[in-house]
Amino acid sequence: MQDVVTELKSRIDKTLDDLRKDLTKVRTGRASPNLLEGIRVDYYGTPTPLSGVANISTPEPRLIVIKPWERNLLKDIEKAIREANLGINPMNDGEVIRLPFPPLTEERRKEIAKQVKTRGEEHKVAIRNVRRDANEQLKVQLKDKAITEDDQKRLMEKVQKETDDGVKKVDEIVSKKEKEVMEV
Repeated sequence: MQDVVTELKSRIDKTLDDLRKDLTKVRTGRASPNLLEGIRVDYYGTPTPLSGVANISTPEPRLIVIKPWERNLLKDIEKAIREANLGINPMNDGEVIRLPFPPLTEERRKEIAKQVKTRGEEHKVAIRNVRRDANEQLKVQLKDKAITEDDQKRLMEKVQKETDDGVKKVDEIVSKKEKEVMEV
Protein backbone atom coordinates (compact mmCIF):
# COMPACT_ATOMS: atom_id res chain seq x y z
CA MET A 1 0.00 0.00 0.00
CA GLN A 2 2.96 2.32 0.61
CA ASP A 3 4.11 1.61 -2.98
CA VAL A 4 1.35 3.89 -4.33
CA VAL A 5 2.96 6.88 -2.58
CA THR A 6 6.47 5.76 -3.60
CA GLU A 7 5.40 5.45 -7.24
CA LEU A 8 3.69 8.85 -7.02
CA LYS A 9 6.90 10.48 -5.70
CA SER A 10 8.92 8.83 -8.44
CA ARG A 11 6.54 10.02 -11.19
CA ILE A 12 6.44 13.56 -9.77
CA ASP A 13 10.27 13.64 -9.68
CA LYS A 14 10.37 12.51 -13.32
CA THR A 15 7.91 15.28 -14.23
CA LEU A 16 10.08 17.88 -12.44
CA ASP A 17 13.22 16.58 -14.20
CA ASP A 18 11.41 16.79 -17.52
CA LEU A 19 10.43 20.41 -16.77
CA ARG A 20 14.01 21.32 -15.87
CA LYS A 21 15.30 19.68 -19.05
CA ASP A 22 12.56 21.34 -21.11
CA LEU A 23 13.43 24.79 -19.73
CA THR A 24 17.15 24.45 -20.51
CA LYS A 25 16.15 24.75 -24.16
CA VAL A 26 14.35 28.05 -23.57
CA ARG A 27 16.38 30.97 -24.81
CA THR A 28 17.44 33.54 -22.25
CA GLY A 29 19.63 36.57 -22.87
CA ARG A 30 22.70 34.34 -22.77
CA ALA A 31 24.02 31.89 -25.31
CA SER A 32 23.75 28.35 -24.00
CA PRO A 33 24.88 25.13 -25.72
CA ASN A 34 21.71 23.51 -24.28
CA LEU A 35 19.72 25.32 -26.97
CA LEU A 36 21.35 23.06 -29.55
CA GLU A 37 20.61 19.84 -27.65
CA GLY A 38 17.80 18.53 -29.86
CA ILE A 39 19.51 19.32 -33.17
CA ARG A 40 20.48 16.34 -35.31
CA VAL A 41 22.93 16.51 -38.22
CA ASP A 42 22.95 14.11 -41.17
CA TYR A 43 26.27 12.32 -40.62
CA TYR A 44 26.80 9.87 -43.49
CA GLY A 45 23.09 9.10 -43.63
CA THR A 46 22.59 8.84 -39.85
CA PRO A 47 20.89 11.60 -37.84
CA THR A 48 23.53 12.34 -35.18
CA PRO A 49 23.35 14.82 -32.27
CA LEU A 50 25.24 18.02 -33.05
CA SER A 51 27.50 17.46 -30.03
CA GLY A 52 28.51 14.13 -31.60
CA VAL A 53 30.02 15.72 -34.72
CA ALA A 54 31.36 19.05 -33.46
CA ASN A 55 32.87 20.90 -30.55
CA ILE A 56 30.42 23.47 -29.12
CA SER A 57 31.71 26.38 -27.05
CA THR A 58 30.54 29.75 -25.73
CA PRO A 59 33.55 32.08 -25.81
CA GLU A 60 31.31 35.09 -25.07
CA PRO A 61 27.95 35.41 -23.26
CA ARG A 62 26.12 36.11 -26.54
CA LEU A 63 27.99 33.78 -28.92
CA ILE A 64 28.09 30.03 -29.56
CA VAL A 65 30.90 28.67 -31.73
CA ILE A 66 30.54 25.28 -33.41
CA LYS A 67 33.70 23.68 -34.77
CA PRO A 68 32.95 20.45 -36.64
CA TRP A 69 35.44 17.62 -36.47
CA GLU A 70 35.18 17.28 -40.25
CA ARG A 71 35.04 20.42 -42.41
CA ASN A 72 32.68 18.81 -44.94
CA LEU A 73 29.98 18.85 -42.22
CA LEU A 74 29.77 22.66 -42.08
CA LYS A 75 26.95 22.87 -44.65
CA ASP A 76 24.96 20.06 -42.97
CA ILE A 77 25.34 21.66 -39.53
CA GLU A 78 24.30 25.05 -40.88
CA LYS A 79 21.24 23.46 -42.56
CA ALA A 80 20.26 21.59 -39.36
CA ILE A 81 20.47 24.81 -37.31
CA ARG A 82 18.32 26.71 -39.81
CA GLU A 83 15.74 23.89 -39.81
CA ALA A 84 15.67 23.88 -35.99
CA ASN A 85 14.08 27.33 -36.22
CA LEU A 86 15.89 28.86 -33.24
CA GLY A 87 15.55 32.38 -34.56
CA ILE A 88 19.33 32.65 -34.87
CA ASN A 89 21.16 33.11 -38.14
CA PRO A 90 24.26 30.85 -38.35
CA MET A 91 27.40 32.44 -39.82
CA ASN A 92 29.69 29.99 -41.61
CA ASP A 93 33.26 31.16 -42.29
CA GLY A 94 34.57 27.89 -43.74
CA GLU A 95 36.19 26.84 -40.44
CA VAL A 96 33.53 27.28 -37.75
CA ILE A 97 29.89 28.29 -37.45
CA ARG A 98 29.14 31.25 -35.23
CA LEU A 99 25.72 31.78 -33.68
CA PRO A 100 25.47 35.38 -32.47
CA PHE A 101 22.62 36.00 -30.02
CA PRO A 102 21.18 39.48 -30.35
CA PRO A 103 19.99 40.98 -27.07
CA LEU A 104 16.33 40.17 -26.43
CA THR A 105 13.80 42.98 -26.63
CA GLU A 106 11.50 43.58 -23.68
CA GLU A 107 8.56 42.31 -25.75
CA ARG A 108 10.41 39.11 -26.68
CA ARG A 109 11.41 38.53 -23.03
CA LYS A 110 7.75 38.76 -21.97
CA GLU A 111 6.78 36.37 -24.76
CA ILE A 112 9.41 33.85 -23.63
CA ALA A 113 8.36 34.26 -19.97
CA LYS A 114 4.79 33.45 -21.06
CA GLN A 115 6.05 30.28 -22.80
CA VAL A 116 7.89 29.29 -19.61
CA LYS A 117 4.65 29.74 -17.60
CA THR A 118 2.74 27.62 -20.12
CA ARG A 119 5.28 24.81 -19.85
CA GLY A 120 5.02 25.02 -16.07
CA GLU A 121 1.22 24.72 -16.27
CA GLU A 122 1.52 21.68 -18.55
CA HIS A 123 3.77 20.00 -15.98
CA LYS A 124 1.38 20.89 -13.14
CA VAL A 125 -1.40 19.15 -15.08
CA ALA A 126 0.87 16.11 -15.47
CA ILE A 127 1.44 16.06 -11.70
CA ARG A 128 -2.30 16.28 -11.05
CA ASN A 129 -2.85 13.37 -13.45
CA VAL A 130 -0.33 11.36 -11.44
CA ARG A 131 -2.32 12.22 -8.29
CA ARG A 132 -5.55 11.05 -9.95
CA ASP A 133 -3.91 7.74 -10.91
CA ALA A 134 -2.64 7.22 -7.35
CA ASN A 135 -6.08 7.95 -5.87
CA GLU A 136 -7.67 5.51 -8.34
CA GLN A 137 -5.22 2.81 -7.23
CA LEU A 138 -6.12 3.47 -3.59
CA LYS A 139 -9.85 3.15 -4.36
CA VAL A 140 -9.22 -0.17 -6.10
CA GLN A 141 -7.17 -1.40 -3.12
CA LEU A 142 -9.97 -0.40 -0.75
CA LYS A 143 -12.56 -2.17 -2.92
CA ASP A 144 -10.34 -5.30 -3.01
CA LYS A 145 -10.07 -5.07 0.80
CA ALA A 146 -6.26 -4.71 0.53
CA ILE A 147 -6.44 -1.59 2.73
CA THR A 148 -8.88 -0.21 5.30
CA GLU A 149 -10.82 3.03 4.94
CA ASP A 150 -8.51 4.65 7.51
CA ASP A 151 -5.45 3.56 5.51
CA GLN A 152 -7.04 4.94 2.34
CA LYS A 153 -7.76 8.29 3.98
CA ARG A 154 -4.24 8.52 5.42
CA LEU A 155 -2.63 7.56 2.10
CA MET A 156 -4.82 9.97 0.13
CA GLU A 157 -3.64 12.76 2.44
CA LYS A 158 -0.03 11.74 1.73
CA VAL A 159 -0.78 11.70 -2.00
CA GLN A 160 -2.26 15.21 -1.75
CA LYS A 161 0.76 16.47 0.23
CA GLU A 162 3.20 15.06 -2.35
CA THR A 163 1.12 16.61 -5.16
CA ASP A 164 1.13 20.01 -3.43
CA ASP A 165 4.91 19.78 -2.94
CA GLY A 166 5.38 18.89 -6.62
CA VAL A 167 3.22 21.80 -7.79
CA LYS A 168 5.13 24.14 -5.47
CA LYS A 169 8.44 22.93 -6.94
CA VAL A 170 7.11 23.56 -10.47
CA ASP A 171 6.26 27.13 -9.42
CA GLU A 172 9.78 27.59 -7.98
CA ILE A 173 11.47 26.27 -11.14
CA VAL A 174 9.25 28.42 -13.40
CA SER A 175 9.77 31.62 -11.38
CA LYS A 176 13.55 31.08 -11.35
CA LYS A 177 13.55 30.64 -15.15
CA GLU A 178 11.29 33.70 -15.60
CA LYS A 179 13.77 35.81 -13.60
CA GLU A 180 16.57 34.49 -15.81
CA VAL A 181 14.61 35.40 -18.96
CA MET A 182 13.65 38.88 -17.77
CA GLU A 183 17.24 39.68 -16.71
CA VAL A 184 18.83 42.25 -19.00
